[in-house]
Amino acid sequence: MSTSIYAAKPWLGRLSEAQRRPVHPQASVVHAFRDAVARAPEHPALAYFDGRLTYRETDALSDSVAGHLAARGVGHGDRVAVMLQNSPHFVLALLGAWKAGATVVPLNPMYKSAEVGHALRDAGVTALVCSDRAWEAYLRETAAGSPLRFALTACERDLQTRDDARVLGFERLPCPADTDDLLAVARQGLPAPADRDPRATDVALISYTSGTSGTPKGAMNAHANIMVNAERQRTGHPVAEGSAYFALAPLFHITGMVCELAACVANAGTLVLAYRFHPGVVLDAFTEHRPAYTVGPSTAFMALAADPSVTPDHFASFEVISSGGAPLPPALVEGFRERFGPYIRNGYGLTECTAPCASVPPELEAPVDPVSGTLSVGVPGPDTVVRILDVNGDEVPFGEQGEIVVSGPQVVSGYWDRPDATADAFPGGELRTGDIGFMDRYGWLYVVDRMKDMINASGFKVWPREVEDVLYTHPAVREAAVVGIPDPYRGESVKAYVSLRPTGPGAGQSGSGESGPAVTPAELAAYCKERLAAYKYPREVEILPELPKTTSGKILRRELRSPQ
Repeated sequence: MSTSIYAAKPWLGRLSEAQRRPVHPQASVVHAFRDAVARAPEHPALAYFDGRLTYRETDALSDSVAGHLAARGVGHGDRVAVMLQNSPHFVLALLGAWKAGATVVPLNPMYKSAEVGHALRDAGVTALVCSDRAWEAYLRETAAGSPLRFALTACERDLQTRDDARVLGFERLPCPADTDDLLAVARQGLPAPADRDPRATDVALISYTSGTSGTPKGAMNAHANIMVNAERQRTGHPVAEGSAYFALAPLFHITGMVCELAACVANAGTLVLAYRFHPGVVLDAFTEHRPAYTVGPSTAFMALAADPSVTPDHFASFEVISSGGAPLPPALVEGFRERFGPYIRNGYGLTECTAPCASVPPELEAPVDPVSGTLSVGVPGPDTVVRILDVNGDEVPFGEQGEIVVSGPQVVSGYWDRPDATADAFPGGELRTGDIGFMDRYGWLYVVDRMKDMINASGFKVWPREVEDVLYTHPAVREAAVVGIPDPYRGESVKAYVSLRPTGPGAGQSGSGESGPAVTPAELAAYCKERLAAYKYPREVEILPELPKTTSGKILRRELRSPQ
């Protein structure tokens, strides 16, 4: 590393003095939360539709969850899975598990039985917190073949009275007889067990990720990993203490966990929750709670911009809007600013580096690479080193493409019970991301694409992102995804899938109007052909109503490559 051209950290010149300053984070979110309780006990910690919980109330409720878990035999380092949407129940379960000394396994509520079963078995989960509906529908049966000893269930219509049918239209169920009711447990008034506070080096999360390939692996995010990134988020993208943070990203995702929940707690802010993403619900929450900060995938901002009710006033309170988890097209950034005012700040990270390892400083705007048209994802932090390596593991010069590798205090120690995968992905403690990118001589980082998504057309490399970014400049395109398909002559050909913007009167101003094709596949292919090398433009274009996405908003190219 001493001879590394990247060790000089050219990105430091892009950071302010305050951003370069060392941070001294709390040992864990629990410690930061208790500090916030001491500073602002009656300030709302959680806002959920018309429901509010203060820091004092949230502390007492999560203490009781911790006491219950301890009484049921959960000990230090035991695994507690939490499988809930963005509701106060998630936060109570998370804090309660950590106060009991446990490691949390966050699970996507959209997981099917096989996915949940793998995580329960692989992590050796002792307890599960989930919705009563999911337990009755399939989790009871799934849990029967796992090490799980008991479950707590929740009705996510609790802790509010608005019952917005757009997202909370499900029925209330009686608490399943073979589970404990999370809210009833939280209201028992039990004390948290003594001497169970997390240590900075303890594993806070086992976050399951597919990585570049293969069976999902559990990244071991330590409490210190979480807090250093939360503190960098708080100080590097500052908003006033006590501000409202809107949870646009799901809390079970590392972006929501760190950049929303942990950063909010570190700032004694109010975390605004709205169950799950629905454009109309989110815009109403923006008006009601006037948040100062949010972070979400580019697809969420596309959906908000397309909602018929959206106006610039919905975004008037924001001091920082960030994007991560999915590529951010330059055309979206400029179009969003032109229509609504805020500049969306790009960022880059992975589960294995506990969310961000690069972001756009608040005083600056991300440059666009003039050759590829790629928007920079920002610059690394002062305590992070990002290098670009070739296939032999040697550094490439600034401006040349290679694999992005990351080292720093946010990088995890490895994968749970997977020494082989850990050795492959973290040689020497550096994270081999599997992403292809480059860095310019000023320290701006550009992510080109995933290594596994590269298309080989007649021996030429085609990166889907480059084609997608061109498609996003077409006024009719709302979402775009590009994949390689078998071609008997070229080996692979480029195929594009797109969804279109709403059309009709007023659509250009407010996103209103009826949905319908404003362009043909042939016209889109010709549009790309005019702007790309002959081997890059899509030979096929298919228009879909929606593109398949994860619940965190990332477009699923693999589902488009292998349609059901």
